[in-house]
Amino acid sequence: MFCSKTVFSCFKTLERLGDRITGAAGPFFVGLAIILISAGTICFFDVVMPSLAYRWLSGPICTLIAFNLIMHYFLVITTNPGFVDDLPRAAGRGFLWATPKNVFKERPLTEGVRWSNELNITKAESTKCRKCGQQKPERSHHCRICNRCVLKYDHHCPVRINQCVGLYNERHFVLFMAYLCVSTLCFCILGYPQFFDALGLTFKRDPWPYYVPVLLYIIEFILSGVLCFAVGIMLMFHLWTISHGETSVESQDNEFYGRIAKTRGEAFVNSYDLGKFRNLQLFFNIGRGRHPFYTLLFPFRILPYTDGRSWARREGLSRHRGVRMGEELTDEEDP
Repeated sequence: MFCSKTVFSCFKTLERLGDRITGAAGPFFVGLAIILISAGTICFFDVVMPSLAYRWLSGPICTLIAFNLIMHYFLVITTNPGFVDDLPRAAGRGFLWATPKNVFKERPLTEGVRWSNELNITKAESTKCRKCGQQKPERSHHCRICNRCVLKYDHHCPVRINQCVGLYNERHFVLFMAYLCVSTLCFCILGYPQFFDALGLTFKRDPWPYYVPVLLYIIEFILSGVLCFAVGIMLMFHLWTISHGETSVESQDNEFYGRIAKTRGEAFVNSYDLGKFRNLQLFFNIGRGRHPFYTLLFPFRILPYTDGRSWARREGLSRHRGVRMGEELTDEEDP
């Protein structure tokens, strides 16, 4: 018994140490990501772009993809994910702030939620966080690295953005991954002839005619292929969880709830799951009565449909079906 407690305590210590190291190294990871994204963009427009046909058409499209990639990355690392002790936010009026449809016909409900005839919006239940003592609404979790409770917590990402993915920056995070996959895929498909030239496989005697060094182009091309595959898998996972009305944390929790309900001969039903298409609409805040679909093609700033203290649910459900009071998972309590 003593041995097991000692081992568990050692693992907890290592876990805390890992959190501190990743938290401290976060700014360096962000700096490295900025350098790699900038270098990749320069490589594409210096080496690949001049060889494309119909540049009057391909040029603006490639520029728009690069602009979305850079801006969504900038927004995801600079937008506060939303903490439970923050006040509800209001939309800005700058150039990048999108205006929702029928904005004058909408009236705000309590807790900063927009009124809608189509959604069953209920106020979230609150519980006391065991780690920081804050009253946190449903779907909020305590981040060990930030040491704060985050609204609609998905995960902490020290490698790419050096902060949590939460209510207010999750849309930019997903769109950043989407445009990263598109841009790296275009780089690999359109830039492979120059890649073979850089490797010397085409037996061209002409010197490398571009400003970008040969080695840098080779590294960026290989890195683009790796990122397209790795980030593509992550993007598919996130879109899958979004389409099921879940976050990454809730996806794991709901598997546990499903097993518990199954032992009682019941079926677990996620009350946030309104159907795949509707879930995606709510996540991106687009569709009828909200923002137009073209906001996915430009890096607009858009607030979520809720401030994290009320949620749209299935009609007739005020909480998950198949889970009883007291069975909800909470953030782990440190020993």
